[in-house]
Amino acid sequence: MALNIKPLGDRVVVEPLEKDVETFAGGELVLPDTAKEKPQQGKILAVGAGRLDEDGDRIPMEVKVGDTVVYAKYAGTSFKGEGGKEILFLKESDILAVLG
Repeated sequence: MALNIKPLGDRVVVEPLEKDVETFAGGELVLPDTAKEKPQQGKILAVGAGRLDEDGDRIPMEVKVGDTVVYAKYAGTSFKGEGGKEILFLKESDILAVLG
């Protein structure tokens, strides 16, 4: 996905990784979007330059484009990108872990 968004400061752009089908003992169940739980994993699409400390020095980001991350459940601001694809703007502090 080509992305023409540059997050500012310590913000990142994340594409949520969603599970479309829930599997149960009796088979598969497709849930409507309104019944699905918000995903908490995503792939980083863009990264800001990092925040500034009290002296004005840039603190580099700990994550990079391509990382798969776990983030806080209700973190970030949702935005509909190209083709109606949902993306999230998160602060780096909302990211709990990098997977893999």
